[in-house]
Amino acid sequence: MNNNIFEGKWKQIRGQAKEWWGKLTDDDLDKVDGKYDKLVGLLQEKYGYTQQQVEEELEKRTK
Repeated sequence: MNNNIFEGKWKQIRGQAKEWWGKLTDDDLDKVDGKYDKLVGLLQEKYGYTQQQVEEELEKRTK
């Protein structure tokens, strides 16, 4: 996903992110601040996903 598209959809994604990934806190999402690479890193850290897995998850969930 393109960073600009992600940042444009961030408010929408943020609202659903805690549903999708229950380990994420409001503080985690505040730190992401709409930055795609920060969310990728956070999901890798919290869930042990590879970068490719995160990208596939985000692509699937944000269509």
